[in-house]
Amino acid sequence: MKFPRTPPAWQTLMDQAVQAGRANEFLQFGREESQRTDRYLHWEDFRHKAGGGGLTIEESWAAIRMSRAFRSLPISLLDLQDRPFTFFLTQRAFEILHEIDFYCGGGIGVTEVGLVQEQTRDRYYIDSVVEEALTSSQLEGAVVTRSEARELIRLNRPPATGHERMVMNNYRTMRLLAEIKNEKLTPELILRVHREVTAGTLKDPKTEGRFREARHDVRLEDDESGEVLHTPPAAEKLPRRIARLCEFANETGVGGFLHPVIRSIVLHFWIAYDHPFVDGNGRTARALFYWSMLRHRFWLAEFFSISHEILKAPKQYYRAFLHTETDGNDLNYFILHQLKIIRASISSLQEYIRRKQGEVEALRQRLGTESGYNHRQLAMLKHALKHPSASYTVSGHQASHAISNQTAKNDLTALETRGLLGRGKSGNAFVFTPVPDLAGKLGA
Repeated sequence: MKFPRTPPAWQTLMDQAVQAGRANEFLQFGREESQRTDRYLHWEDFRHKAGGGGLTIEESWAAIRMSRAFRSLPISLLDLQDRPFTFFLTQRAFEILHEIDFYCGGGIGVTEVGLVQEQTRDRYYIDSVVEEALTSSQLEGAVVTRSEARELIRLNRPPATGHERMVMNNYRTMRLLAEIKNEKLTPELILRVHREVTAGTLKDPKTEGRFREARHDVRLEDDESGEVLHTPPAAEKLPRRIARLCEFANETGVGGFLHPVIRSIVLHFWIAYDHPFVDGNGRTARALFYWSMLRHRFWLAEFFSISHEILKAPKQYYRAFLHTETDGNDLNYFILHQLKIIRASISSLQEYIRRKQGEVEALRQRLGTESGYNHRQLAMLKHALKHPSASYTVSGHQASHAISNQTAKNDLTALETRGLLGRGKSGNAFVFTPVPDLAGKLGA
């Protein structure tokens, strides 16, 4: 990725404007630009625009940065020169936060697509956790298909490759986050999460669940050019920085209100910026974002996948980090990017639920509304029609729907009794497979 251009020193340009008696022009243009909701541009992109109000493009940029600087507030995250990172809530941020508050806290828009129905909730939860585990791994270079990831987790088989192990680690971590969501963030908890996401995947196993040391030369470089994109703080500064991060996450010693979603996003950025580990920082940062969202009772975060959306345009994700770091520590670039990612994740979840419900309902209608199949059996039959060579186990069905072993066994044996599945053995476990003419038997 190309390193973004460093913006002009806006303070110098502003001083020159004041001396020339043009301060009002600067103030007017900065005020007008700050009211826009369609863009929040870095100099890298803004420099291609035309100047405004009789100002040059450099002067226009200075007016914008002045307006942003006057509205910004500092947080406790400091850069390498001990300068604080800052942010302010734009009009666009307020709009998206309102949507997130509405949906993630149980708004009617969620119940309309049936997520809160107990009979389907667990299935969507498992599917969403698998999706986040897969795409978070793919962001870090794992080569695993969606069907391979689902089978890996459904069958709970030992990972065959380091890439599969990364997916399984992420899956287990996401399940863990739901268990520890009420715990305060501590250095020990951060290490636990890192150990969980990296187990068996790092070049040096001794670095699993351990903060990096001075002997570790950690820098972020562009894969193609080798250009250094980010140099994190020195290892000896990590203890104090991690302590400050935990204070921020736990809201200790904080005056005033900070929206929990903003706090969660900043926590994501903070881990990535400090880069406290030799490897696995991105996975840990995204995991702690989820921990923070769940801790603040945004329950829908268990069901949507930000990595799924980030993976659609990963360069925009990494560019948001760079834009923040290269433009006066302005966190708005990363905050706005992540707010849009969260909103897109919620939309994707809603569309996924509508599609799945539609498919199951269509099959139910073909079979007859009085067919007696429950929603788990219908989901399995739908899958079997698409994958006639698939195989199913009690433990796999149990994992797919987060149900008891006995319930899973009852589901499968009932389908066997109705002549839709055949039974065999693999080792000590029973394996169920679709009968050869499943479509004909179902009239599908």
